[in-house]
Amino acid sequence: MSTPLQVYEPFKAGLPKLGRYWKSLWSRRTFIKEYSKSELREQHFDSVFGQLWLVINPLLLSAVYFILIIIIGGATDSARYAHLTASLFLFYLVANSLTGGVKSVTAGQRLILNTAFPRIMLPISALVIAIFKFLPTLIVFMVIKAIVGSAFTIEMLWAIPVLLITIFLALGLAITISCINVYFRDIASFLPYLTRTLLYLSPILYAASDLKPSLRAIEVVNPLFPILDSWSQAMVQGEAPQLSSMLQGLAWATGIFFIGTYFFLSREREFAVRL
Repeated sequence: MSTPLQVYEPFKAGLPKLGRYWKSLWSRRTFIKEYSKSELREQHFDSVFGQLWLVINPLLLSAVYFILIIIIGGATDSARYAHLTASLFLFYLVANSLTGGVKSVTAGQRLILNTAFPRIMLPISALVIAIFKFLPTLIVFMVIKAIVGSAFTIEMLWAIPVLLITIFLALGLAITISCINVYFRDIASFLPYLTRTLLYLSPILYAASDLKPSLRAIEVVNPLFPILDSWSQAMVQGEAPQLSSMLQGLAWATGIFFIGTYFFLSREREFAVRL
């Protein structure tokens, strides 16, 4: 018996019927995967090294920042480099979700004007691309961890829930910023400064424990702070992260996701006019 054809019908006003909307979105999961893979291949199509840039780029970035740390802070050690690479790789999962998500809707103008589908597929695809870029860096980090002589412990499995929280946060940020960019196109120009600010305010170039008491407010206002701290504890130190930090990161991710998704779905019907 053949599967009945599912047709996506754009809703007229307000929020869509969520059950039907998510069912339609789930039925297009294969398209999201293939669309993301084609976009990823296109980004490196004219490059000599091709997909190797997925590994080369974060390695070069971590090397540059490590040299910067040596110049500013003097002598350092291999453990600090392991912390830097682990944190930087996870940070760029979020940063790439933002970079890809900000123009995911506006760049899909032709698709939106000619095809009926859940528009939220576009920022989701940006997240999938960011995940594809992140996965090779996990292998690179494991090699670095082995080279510097850092121990592999069972507590490293705590990195799995931390990673899931990060992906949840990145999805919410991609959905939110893609919708904002439809109405305020200048947000794409401000985004590089925003991501660079987040990098400096996050425990990447420094450990969370090194933060001065007078600057502890950064932990409260930066959603990436508790996540990156938990990630470093699990992946670098091989210790179980603090539950309070993980719950704080989850709270940030949940809030951003639901607010951003509500904003996106309630405005989705206007996108074709705004583009």
